[in-house]
This record gives sequence, C-alpha cells and structure tokens, in this order.
Amino acid sequence: MLEEFCNSTFWNSSFLDSPEADLPLCFEQTVLVWIPLGFLWLLAPWQLLHVYRTKIKRSSITKLYLAKQVLVGFLLILAAIELVLVLTEDSGEATVPAIRYTNPSLYLGTWLLVLLIQYSRRWCVQKDSWFLSLFWILSILCGSFQFQTLIRTLLKDSNSNLAYSCLFFIGYALQILVLILSAFSEKDASSNNPSFTASFLSSITFSWYDSIVMKGYKQPLTLEDVWDVDEQITTKALVSKFEKYMVEELQKARKTLQKQQQRNTQGKSGERLHDLNKNQSQSQDILVLEEVKKKKKKSGTTEKFPKSWLVKSLFKTFYVILLKSFLLKLVFDLLTFLNPQLLKLLISFANDPDMYVWTGYFYSVLFFVVALIQSLCLQSYFQMCFMLGVNVRTTIMASIYKKALTLSNQARKQYTIGETVNLMSVDAQKLMDVTNFIHLLWSNVLQIALSIYFLWAELGPSVLAGVGVMILLIPVNGLLASKSRAIQVKNMKNKDKRLKIMNEILSGIKILKYFAWEPSFKNQIHELRKKELKNLLTFGQMQSVMVFLLYLTPVLVSVITFSVYTLVDSNNVLDAEKAFTSITLFNILRFPLSMLPMVISSLLQASVSRERLEKYLGGDDLDTSAIRRDSSSDQAVQFSEASFTWDRDSEATIRDVNLDIMPGQLVAVVGTVGSGKSSLMSAMLGEMEDVHGHITIKGTIAYVPQQSWIQNGTIKDNILFGSELDEKRYQQVLEACALLPDLEVLPGGDLAEIGEKGINLSGGQKQRISLARATYQNSDIYVLDDPLSAVDAHVGRHIFNKVLGPNGLLKGKTRLLVTHSIHFLPQVDEIVVLGNGTILEKGSYNTLLAKKGLFAKILKTFTKQTGPEGEATVNEDSEEDDDCGLMPSVEEIPEEVASLTMKRENSLHRTLSRSSRSRSRHQKSLRNSLKTRNVNTLKEEEEPVKGQKLIKKEFIQTGKVKFSIYLKYLRAIGWYLIFLIIFAYVINSVAYIGSNLWLSAWTNDSKAFNGTNYPASQRDMRIGVYGVLGLAQGVFVLMANLLSAHGSTHASNILHRQLLNNILQAPMSFFDTTPTGRIVNRFAGDISTVDDTLPQSLRSWILCFLGIISTLVMICTATPVFIIVIIPLSIIYVSIQIFYVATSRQLKRLDSVTRSPIYSHFSETVSGLSVIRAFEHQQRFLKHNEVGIDNNQKCVFSWIVSNRWLAVRLELIGNLIVFFSSLMMVIYKATLSGDTVGFVLSNALNITQTLNWLVRMTSEIETNIVAVERINEYIKVENEAPWVTDKRPPPGWPSKGEIRFNNYQVRYRPELDLVLRGITCDIRSMEKIGVVGRTGAGKSSLTNGLFRILEAAGGQIIIDGVDIASIGLHDLREKLTIIPQDPILFSGSLRMNLDPFNHYSDEEIWKALELAHLKTFVAGLQLGLSHEVAEAGDNLSIGQRQLLCLARALLRKSKILIMDEATAAVDLETDHLIQMTIQKEFSHCTTITIAHRLHTIMDSDKIIVLDNGKIVEYGSPQELLRNSGPFYLMAKEAGIENVNSTSF
Repeated sequence: MLEEFCNSTFWNSSFLDSPEADLPLCFEQTVLVWIPLGFLWLLAPWQLLHVYRTKIKRSSITKLYLAKQVLVGFLLILAAIELVLVLTEDSGEATVPAIRYTNPSLYLGTWLLVLLIQYSRRWCVQKDSWFLSLFWILSILCGSFQFQTLIRTLLKDSNSNLAYSCLFFIGYALQILVLILSAFSEKDASSNNPSFTASFLSSITFSWYDSIVMKGYKQPLTLEDVWDVDEQITTKALVSKFEKYMVEELQKARKTLQKQQQRNTQGKSGERLHDLNKNQSQSQDILVLEEVKKKKKKSGTTEKFPKSWLVKSLFKTFYVILLKSFLLKLVFDLLTFLNPQLLKLLISFANDPDMYVWTGYFYSVLFFVVALIQSLCLQSYFQMCFMLGVNVRTTIMASIYKKALTLSNQARKQYTIGETVNLMSVDAQKLMDVTNFIHLLWSNVLQIALSIYFLWAELGPSVLAGVGVMILLIPVNGLLASKSRAIQVKNMKNKDKRLKIMNEILSGIKILKYFAWEPSFKNQIHELRKKELKNLLTFGQMQSVMVFLLYLTPVLVSVITFSVYTLVDSNNVLDAEKAFTSITLFNILRFPLSMLPMVISSLLQASVSRERLEKYLGGDDLDTSAIRRDSSSDQAVQFSEASFTWDRDSEATIRDVNLDIMPGQLVAVVGTVGSGKSSLMSAMLGEMEDVHGHITIKGTIAYVPQQSWIQNGTIKDNILFGSELDEKRYQQVLEACALLPDLEVLPGGDLAEIGEKGINLSGGQKQRISLARATYQNSDIYVLDDPLSAVDAHVGRHIFNKVLGPNGLLKGKTRLLVTHSIHFLPQVDEIVVLGNGTILEKGSYNTLLAKKGLFAKILKTFTKQTGPEGEATVNEDSEEDDDCGLMPSVEEIPEEVASLTMKRENSLHRTLSRSSRSRSRHQKSLRNSLKTRNVNTLKEEEEPVKGQKLIKKEFIQTGKVKFSIYLKYLRAIGWYLIFLIIFAYVINSVAYIGSNLWLSAWTNDSKAFNGTNYPASQRDMRIGVYGVLGLAQGVFVLMANLLSAHGSTHASNILHRQLLNNILQAPMSFFDTTPTGRIVNRFAGDISTVDDTLPQSLRSWILCFLGIISTLVMICTATPVFIIVIIPLSIIYVSIQIFYVATSRQLKRLDSVTRSPIYSHFSETVSGLSVIRAFEHQQRFLKHNEVGIDNNQKCVFSWIVSNRWLAVRLELIGNLIVFFSSLMMVIYKATLSGDTVGFVLSNALNITQTLNWLVRMTSEIETNIVAVERINEYIKVENEAPWVTDKRPPPGWPSKGEIRFNNYQVRYRPELDLVLRGITCDIRSMEKIGVVGRTGAGKSSLTNGLFRILEAAGGQIIIDGVDIASIGLHDLREKLTIIPQDPILFSGSLRMNLDPFNHYSDEEIWKALELAHLKTFVAGLQLGLSHEVAEAGDNLSIGQRQLLCLARALLRKSKILIMDEATAAVDLETDHLIQMTIQKEFSHCTTITIAHRLHTIMDSDKIIVLDNGKIVEYGSPQELLRNSGPFYLMAKEAGIENVNSTSF
C-alpha cells in the first residue's frame, strides 16, 4: 500500500545489514514526516482552546516574534514552490508518486497552523509554546535521516532530484533557525519575573535563572534581587484555595466525629465534674490544683477532635502538581532501567568483532539521549516536588496564623505561645519534608520490583541470595537507627539543661562577677558537656557502623550473588555482560532500599505533626454571638443578665451582671484582687464564653489591657497602629500621655526601635504607649484595664487630667476605667464595685459614701492606713520629677505580711520593669532603659551621638569564609588524626579500584574457558580476592569514620571549652552591649552545627571527592585519550560550582533572615490577640503575615531553583562524561575487550550523582563552617583582668576594712565620658556609710568600681593598704560582700544558691538562714536545703529572694559589706527585718549603703552626697541637715525634718 504510495521500497531489513546502513527513502518520507505533523495536529486544538480561555491583554510585537513569523512564512513559500514544481513536472504520465503531492500540501496546512499558533501566543505571558518547541525538535530529528540519505544520493549521483533536495535542505536549515530562535525567551510587559516568560527550552534547563546566578556571583544578593513568586502561589491565593476544600472536609470530619460520640455516649452516662463551692472566692491554689486535676483527666481519655481531613484537603488543593510530578517520576524510573540494558548492548558490541561500527555510535548517542531525558525529567520532578513542599508549608503556616486570630480561648489555653510557634515552624516543616519525598513511596517499590526482575533475567535464582542479604540488613540498620535516635533524644535533654544553665549564667552574670562564682558554674557546664560529648561519640560510632553496612551492602551483595551464581552450576561462567549489568542494577537497587526506611520514618513523624495540626486547625472558634452590635441603642454598653466564663467546665466568672452605661460616661470599676474586673472587660470584648444573657454595644471599641502589649517596631508605629498619621492629634496624644519627656531621652525620639515585647522600655512607658495607641484611635468606647497601675502617682494624675478625666482628650467618649487609685474616684460619673463576679454596689462617689456600704468601708480603712507609710516607699528613682511612690492601692491594705507578699507577686511585673529616668533629662544612652537591672549606672551629659546605639548590630558574614577558619577547625581535630583519616579513605578508594579491575579480569576468564573446563581453583581464587577487596573497602571506611568521630568530638570539645572560658572572662561591658540571645545562639545553634552537621558534611565531601577521582582514574587507565575530555569538563564544572556556591550561600542567608520575622510576628500576634481583636485589626495583621511569608517563600523558591539550575548543568557534565567514555570505547574498539568497556561504563554511570553530591557538600561545608567562624569571633573577645595574679593579697586581708579613694575616676566604655570624676575620701574601719544622690549621679558606679566591674580610668582605691588594681579579680571579689539591688537566683538547689563551692557546713548554712529569718520557711519545705529553685527564682516571692541574698552575705562574713538597696519594693515588714539583721550582724564590718530612700541611712555614721560624679557633701547626717545643702533639700522633700523622724 505504502510502496505504491511513494513508488519505492517502504521497508527492507537488508538496508540496515551493511556497514553503510541507511533507511529507505519511502520510510523517511512517510512515517518520519508524519510523526511530528501528527503530534502537532493532535495537540494544536487543545493549545488554542487553552490560550482562548486564559487570554490576557495582547502584548506588543517584538523583533523575535517577527523573525519567527518570517521564517515560518519562508517555510510556507518553500512548500508552495515544491507543490508548484511537482504540478509542473506532472505532465500526464503516471510517474510522479502520490507522496510528492501530499507532503507539500500537508506542509502548507501545517505552516499556516504554526503561524496561527505563534500569533495566538501574543495573548499569553509565556510567548513560546512548549509543544511547538517539541514539534521543532521532533521534526529536526526525524528530518535528519532524510537529510543524510539525500546527501548520500547526491554524492553518488550528482543530479538526481536536485531541485527537491535543495528545497529540502533550505527548509531543514530554516527549521533549525526557528528552533534556535524559540530557545530565546521573550520579555513580557506584565511580568518582570523571567520564569513566567521563559521559553520551553529555557525553562526545562532553568537557563532563565542565569541572570540571578551572575548577579549573585558579582555581589551578594539582596531581597530586591530575588523575584516575587507567581500570582497563583502567593500565600493569599494558596490559602483561599485550600480553605474552600478545608471547610468541606472539616464539616465531613466533624459529622463523623459526632456520630462516633453519639455511639459512645449511649454506652456511658456522663460523668460530672464536681463543682467547687460557688460562694467561696477561689484562691489561686485551688484553681491551680483544679487545673492539674483536669489535665490528668484529659490525658486519661484521648481527646476527641475531627481527624484525617488535612491530607485530603491538601491533596485536593495540590492534586494537579502531584499528578504531573507522578508522570515525570514514572518516566524517570523506567528510563533508569534502560541504562543497564544499553550497557549490556555496548559490552556485547565490544566483544563481537563482526558488529558494524555504526551500531556502536548509535548506542553511544542513545546512551546520551536517554541520560539527557532522564536528567530533565528528574530535575523537573524535583522542582515540582520542592515547590509543592514550599506551597504546603506556606499554606499550613498561613492557615495557622489565620486560625490563631479566631481561636476560642478554651482551645487556646491548651497551647503555650512556644507550642503555637512550634506548630508553625516545626510541624509545617515536617509536612514540607514529607511532600518532597511523597512519590518515593510507590517509586521505591517499583524500582525494587523492576531491579529484581531484571537481575533474575541476568543471573536467575542466584539473585535471591543477594537480595536476601539486602533485606537482612534492613532490620539491622533499623535497629541502629532507633538506637542512635534514642541517643539523640538523650542528648537533646543534656543540651537543654546546658542551655538553661547558660541562659541563667548570662542573665545573672553580674552576680557571678560580684561573688566570683564563675568557676563553679563553669564546672557545672563542663560536666554536662562531658556527658553530651560522650553521647556524641557513641552516636558517631553508631553512624560509622551504619555507613559501614551501607558501604558493605553492594559489595557483599555482589560477592555473594556472583559466588552463588558460579558455585550453583559449573556451566555458569561470569562474563562481562552479566557482571557489569548486574552491578549497575545493584547500584540502582541500593538507593530505594536505603531510602524506604527513611521515607517511612519521616512519614511517621509527619503523621504526628498532622494530628497536632488537625487538632489546632480544627479547634473551636471564638463564639461572639453574645455580643450584639446595635447602632440605634440608647446606651453605649448594656449588660443584660450577662454570665460569662473562661472555661466551659468551670463555673461562671461573671455572674448575672446588669449594667447600663450611657454614652459619654466615665465609669470606674473597683474591687479587690480576683473580683472579676478584668474579666468584665474581657467579656465586653467577646473574649469569654457566654453562659447566658448578652451584651449590647454601640460603636467601636478601643482597649488598653492591664499587661501592656507592645509590638517590635518604632514607638510611632505602636501608637498609630496602622492608622493614618494626623500630626496635630499625634502630638496632642503624646503630650497627654506624658510621653514627650521619654521621647527626649530615647535615641531617635518616637522613631526609637522597641525590642521584642517592649524589652527596652520600663513598665510605665509601655503602659503609656498602650494608652496612647488607644487614645489615638478615634473610637466610641474606651475599655481601660487599670492603665495607671505601672505609672507613678504624679504621672497618673497628669494622665487622668489630660486623657481620662472630665477635661481630658477623651471627654465625651464612653470610658470604662478599672482602677485602684482611690483619689480619682470623686471625679468619675459612676462607680461600679465588683465582688466575686457580681456587682455589689454602683452609683456616684457621694451616693456610695452616703450609703455607708462596702465602698465606704474600704475607703475608710485606706485613709487610716496612709500614715507615714505613704512615704515609706518614696522611690527616689521614679520615672519622672516628683519623688513619690506607688500609692498603696485599695487591695494593698496590709492585713498581714504574707498576704502582702502574695499581692506583691501579682504586681511583680510592674515593679520589676520599673526603670529609672534621668532627673536632669540630658540626652543619655538607651542603656538603662534596656537593662532594667543596674539601674542608675548612667552617665549624664553625653553627646547624643556617642553610645546612643547600645546594641551592636550583629556582624553578618558575606562572601567566602577565610581559609584560617578551616585551619582552626582542622587544628582542633588534630593533624595526626586527619592524616590517618585521609589515609584510610585513600586506601578505601584503592581497594575500590582494585575490586573493579579484578572483576574485569574475572569476567575475562569467560573467553579463555567455557563452562566445562573452568578450573575450580581459579574460580575460588577469583571469588576470594574479590570478597577480600570488598571487605577491605568496608573496613577502611569504618576505620576512617571511627577516627573522624573521635576527631570531631575532640574538636567540639576544644571549641566549646575555649568559647565558654572566654565568655566567662569577658568584661561586663561586653554583656551590656551584646543581647543574651546572641551569645546563647553561639552555644546553641553554632555549637550544635559543629557537633552534628559539620563532621558529616566533611566526611561525605572526602568520600565523594575520592570517589570521583577514582572513577576518572579508572576511565583514564582504560583509555588514556580520555584525559583530553576531562580537562575542559572539569574547568566547566569548577566554574559552575563557583558561580553556584556564591548565590546559594546568600540565598540560604536570606531565607533565614526572612524566616525569623514570620515567627516573631506570629508570637507577638498570639500574645496580643485580645488587643488586635478589640481594635478589629485582624485583616491588617493577616496581610502583614502574608507579606512576610511571601518574602520568605520567594527566597526559598529561588534557592530551590538554584539547586535545580546547578543539577541540570552538572548532570549534563556527567552525561557528557558517560557519552565521551562510550564514544572512546567505540573508537578504540580494536584495542579494548568487553570487560574493560563494562568496567569503565558501569563506573561512569555512577559519576553523575557523585558530581552533584560533591557540589552540594561543598556548599554545605561553606554554610556550616560559618558556625566555626561565629564561635571564633567570640573566642577572640577581649578579657577582663586575670582572675588570679602572681601578686596575692596577704592572708586574712582585709582585716580592718579601711577604704581609701584617691582621685578615683571611672567610665563605662572607652567612647563615653567619665562617670566618676575624681573621688577622694577615706572610710575608716567599721564605719557605716550611706551614699545618696540623684539618678545618674554615679552611686552604682562606686560599687562597680570597688568590685572592678569597671576598671579605673584614673586614681586608685586602696583597701587595708593594698591597691585593688594590683591583685587578681577573684582575690578581690571573694573578700567583699554585696547585697545586690535585684535578688537574682539560679535554678538548682537552695544550697547551691547560697554556697556553690560547698565551702560551708550545713550548720553554718542553717545559722545564716535563721539570721535571715528564712529558717522556718526552709525547714517547712519538703526537701529543705535541696529544695529546687525555679529559673530566676520564680517559685519564691520577691521578699524571700531578697532574704536569700541576705543569707548569702551572712555566710561570707567579710569585713566589707556593700548594700545596693533594693528598688524592687519589698514589703515594709521584710524591709524592716533586713535592716535590723544588717545592723546587728554586720556591726563589725565597714558598710557602704547605696540608698534610694533616705530614711534607711539616717542612722549612718557618715553620708556621701554624690552629684554628677563628684562628692558634693560628706559628713554625718546631723551636720548635713544643719547646712542647708543638697542633702537638706532632699531630706525635706522626703519629709524628714531631723534624724529621729525616720518612718520606722
């Protein structure tokens, strides 16, 4: 049929059976023409339809488009010419075959179609159609056969069909030109991201990414250089798509859950939780106990929540990409098994001298094409999988954020902020990791099945022996893996402990320095670190054994299989085809077998994460149905029979409240602690669960919470809170909230950056910013939850008058004010007295007083109590000018000291965060607002420039890591070990080459002997040596790994020791200017990198490197000419690597830089939820989160593409190596035998992966060695003076305790001015000295100077005749005692907190505790002295902590005592106890008291008055009161007329 069609032979196998093989012309003109045309015509309609559906605005015409259209136009003309020629030739005789008409006509139609398609692509972003590119490639490939046939015909007979041939050649050239043109990408106006506009060829090879790689190589990339992600995968698009499916699936899951529960409830009658007696006010302890009970009960029954909907919704969201990647992976897997078959054909080609050379070339080209298609499939598959992973992570993160904004309080209670952030960081990451590998589940099984099938075909049943060994090794590996898992878990615990202590050391570093306790804590850490390193070593050894087994597996398997094969039947002789094909198959099999357990374990981990995510995302939302918004109501707020609770299981906290608040009223809510004031506010905001009744609200709400919530940003951002800036109103608000003075002090004014959680602001400042934020928002109703608690009295008065009161900024608005300050109550419109969740009384101030009810009673007791005690806490370091303490609030009527301590704990955060303000308000550094400790250590007149920035910016490395850092690490391992390690690895490589050469010699036997006369001795020797060489490889790898485990542990030990020793010896100024987090990060992240990741990367790198070298050596031994090919390839390889590493490193940095803001913003949101909800700003925060995630996503996306970019290029090099080596085999066929061919190619096939891996490892080492660099940075921090010097003080020094200051000067940091400007005074033995002065006068600097926390800038201090600067720091500090301002404790036993070195006996410690009035308390504890103190002493009240610090001082019994008087307001009782004890116990000591409250030092022998770093007055209190100097004025302010009128 076809023969007639083209009038010549269509097919005859004799054509191929010659050295000059060719295809028949008829076949080339029919089948090979119709394949590409059929492809085009089948797919064109779909393409056009797709374009029509998704069309965008038509883009302008470009030169590239014109060129393509013109070329296709030429093709059209050629087809027409050809048709005309045929028609003119056809002169009625039947000589012209039909094919000559049909083909040009077909082509005419086709070129018109191509013109149409290219025209239609003007409406698309991607101008180049993928299937047109494929069509051109197909057409050129198929045409090449006809091309060479025509050339051959012309050479034989120069004028046969000349015209036709010329037309064909021109057309062929034009097609190649079009293909070249379509490789270029056209830019599109609508999108600047080249990945959308990239042509098909550019996108499969990732060439569009070249520009970024070049840019990254020239200079470090910034965020602006990285392109935004595609519209369809922005966070917003993904989440909206996901939510559609999530809602469906969740509903289904909830229904099934309800059905289950109905079944269960029929079985059991419900159990009731006993209710607490309703009318007893619940004390904290009972609540805590009840919580514990509930927790136990909960953990008993598994919790019910809708399950197994997450995976379904994710699948529905992303099924398209999953299907695409499935197809790619399938193609890849099937092609993988073509390699061994091709190898087999090539070997048989080499062994058979009669085969035509062209078959060899054909196989070589096939080899290359298969490898190329494989590479492209694999890279596109990876690209899709990683993209899918990132998208899944993005979806989950954004959904968690969205959920957090609406989650009900009951559901939220189950999670701490840390746990919620963990959901976002860890669990989303786990899911991402699984989606990357999800296809491996089926692909591994498929690969295993196929390998075994092909192996069976090669070697028959003997295969089972080898496979059996592999399967046997799986459980062994599994066992080792779980063992090392357990070790890692154990090590995590050690690491946590170590970091906890480290954290405490850094937060209490001042105390350690004062008491010279560093060595004790250093030893604690070294002990933990020892355990940790021991585990590390065990872990390293386990890993070595696992690697050993992994290494041994292929060797063992091949040895066993080949032995069994040759031993089973004497006719079986191993020949090259069988041996090398099998080895290639075993290499394929090795990967899925090692991957499968990993995939399964990561699936299990992900399933845990999945459950946690399902529980969180499926939790109940906040139910705000009880809050009704009614704009037509008369009242602003109306409570109708409202009962609300925090927790469904417990009773109502707010009960049956009826309350009407008229618009514009100022209502004060008062009541004792725990009476439900804050709950009432929360109920209004819809934060509580409704029991019955409702609340009607008219208008918008602004809210000031009791614990102010501050965002990390500028002060201005915090106040504007997303609103427009109205400069006039903004200034009014600042003035009214008393923020102007603070802004003068803070560097940068209202643009001062506030740290996380407002860390560098005092409590009062935070509270005022929080109030300013609410005031600035122009709302109708203001809910103010005790906004005046953290500010001083006079500031409170200012704020009340300017903001809240009848004439404030908010007059005319409805205001609900929870307050404890009684003196504002006469000015409010209505007072509501709460008790136990219900309203006890309400009415105006006068009405309530006249009633003589509860309110009047409270008021009366209050006024009686405010005697001298009002002055008792005169706080000279208050925030602003007046010295006036916190007014004792309603709830603080001292009934007994104990209850006071409880109350104190409640107000703990307020007092602790009180930071001092400078009195003379010069510009001063941010220092003291940052460190709420060492409060008044400030220097005043200071240039705003100097020292304005306290925190130094963290030094981010860019560019390459210096070689010296590598040397430092290698030195830490030890050169001797390194030499041995490398030696072992080299021998392993030698053994590897040897075993390959041996195998090729073994297979050569098959030519010399056939099955019958193969001598047994020869066979056994072959097997034996092969086995020994295999074993040698494993053993040397094991040796090298064990040695490197030792070496790396040793290095970790050395680096950590150097780091710790150096950090503990760093001067105090280092800790003031470096955030703790940054130092801890060195001990956490960087040390763990050095422990775990770095050694592994180095090991892998050496292995890969040597593996590649040995492969190349083997190829070159077989065909020395190959060296010529290697040189250019290796140059290309190295240059690609250099380009890639620079870009990849920077992208990885950008990834971590953009990732942390997501998490910190999230934890901020979670802690400020009630505020965000009250202001109704959820949308703004969602938007912020989306922007953050997108920023991170684009970096990750870019990083993934950079990996693919690299992989495609490297695999191309690998494929070229394979191609050239196979070409060499064909060219030098005469000199080579089949076994050499097999031996070379089976190794060359392995090289592609190894090359890829080597670059990965290089960049990983570059990334990880940065950890050593960062550690090294802190090992080099300069130290303070040595702890012990050669000059020791005399024993028993100081015996008298005389202190002489000689023109003593000191400054904080070199760039700042002096703080003490020449102090000269003598303190005699056993004198009691008081030091007073305004904030910043230099009082604390005096103590810091005595302890040499600050080194003298001039002058000296002499104690008992010894200049303190001449002796070691510890010799000095151990002899002085200090009772510090803030009672800092460390976690550990009480005993450890008193005596970390175990210097004292138990009796001495009990004696000290007795004197410190703690004996009864400690004796009452279950564990006594070994009672565990929580972190920072949280489980003791502040008073108790202060007394413990006193006990520390009592134990020391030194001759000189320095007291930095506690600013943390200890209750009066404790304060009195401390004063009495000190007077009695330390009567024989020289005491220096730094006073903040004058009455404490009125009984001193002498008083030093400091001002501005100089002594202005020095004398006894009586003298100073007589002269009307600075001291007299201070005393008068504090209400002290004469020495005896102290308030005690």
